[in-house]
Amino acid sequence: MKLEERLGYVFSDRSLLLQALTHSSYANERKIRQVSDNERLEFLGDAVLELVSSEVIFCDNADMTEGEMSKLRASLVCEPALAYCARELSLGDELYLGRGEQASGGAERDSILSDALEAMIGAIYLDGGFTNAKEFVRMHVLNDIEHKKLFYDSKTILQEIIQGKGKGKVVYELVSESGPDHNKTFCVKAIVENGLVTKGVGRTKKAAEQEAAYRAILALRAGGGTPCT
Repeated sequence: MKLEERLGYVFSDRSLLLQALTHSSYANERKIRQVSDNERLEFLGDAVLELVSSEVIFCDNADMTEGEMSKLRASLVCEPALAYCARELSLGDELYLGRGEQASGGAERDSILSDALEAMIGAIYLDGGFTNAKEFVRMHVLNDIEHKKLFYDSKTILQEIIQGKGKGKVVYELVSESGPDHNKTFCVKAIVENGLVTKGVGRTKKAAEQEAAYRAILALRAGGGTPCT
């Protein structure tokens, strides 16, 4: 199976793989038992991820303080970072979603993707034990650490970059919001005084601002910008 090739792990119990890919909206539509969706595996995977990331950060960074380790771990396991990892694995293409969730773009939603990745970690842990789960986390979550740090607090990092370049400040403006109260989507633009404008989209205004800041950091490093239209 191509997904297993991307995961770097082959399941012995394929029902665990199926469960990790099954969103609650799909299970509800088809009246499948609630315990057959990926929420229980997500619960387990979250705990495994915290333990593995804590162990790796502790062992690989002998000079880090407790506060520094906590901040690094938070940056690597935050929702946007995990969603990024899931996209790298094309996990959204494999998810079983209800018709409504599929139509509303659920396969690209950070919350669904990050939950699915944690469920996959839980499934690998149950199928192959801690060693295999740890290897998966090392390979797909704890890689490219410098890049993933940006997901945690891009607004602060961007402001530090701007101040260092003598460019003044960043202004965030709400462009639009859509959707029902329980599932809103916000579009925000970040405006840097040098004329750079980038766009971010998220389920909260803060999340949208963080994405806009993240895109601004990438644009500054590349020497350009992405207009918000």
